[in-house]
Amino acid sequence: MYQKYCKRALDVLFALLLLPLVLFIIAICGFFIWLEDHGSIFYCSERLGRNQKIFYMRKLRSMKINAADLRREDCSAICSANDKRLTKTGEFLRRTSIDELPQIFNVLAGEMSFIGPRPDLPEALNCYTAEELGKLRVRPGISGLSQVLYRNSISQKQKFELDLYYTEHITFKMDVRIFVATLLRVFGQTDIYKD
Repeated sequence: MYQKYCKRALDVLFALLLLPLVLFIIAICGFFIWLEDHGSIFYCSERLGRNQKIFYMRKLRSMKINAADLRREDCSAICSANDKRLTKTGEFLRRTSIDELPQIFNVLAGEMSFIGPRPDLPEALNCYTAEELGKLRVRPGISGLSQVLYRNSISQKQKFELDLYYTEHITFKMDVRIFVATLLRVFGQTDIYKD
């Protein structure tokens, strides 16, 4: 009942309530992103959604214009505190997770949820096992179980395992716990990078 009806309704309700604040923050951060190199303030990238449907995930741009998208063999992103591709503004956005705020538009569009497995690149289909494909039965999230437990300090394989566990055990209580833990992680700024 919660997963089928209530979760989506709560996503829309909270997205609408937070929208004015998010737009205000995006406008301020967008100004500094543009001021630094006069490029687009947004970064859009294809991601795998529910039932393998591809959508464009939005973020505030944290890297220099036309920076290469570097990936490991397991399809995970290369995240480093010393990444030369990051702009000065982008480093702050990454550290505070403010770069994720535009995903509220993905939530309103029904492509994402506030809580769920983080969306992977379409190429990740080549990395999933048959069992791990199960994580695509639900909408991907802005934050999820692996993010609040380990953020970027574990392997992609371990993240897949936690994502699968989440999809098989979704409850309102778990989502609330993940949401609260997300706030603590963001304000604590722990395990942001995986060197």
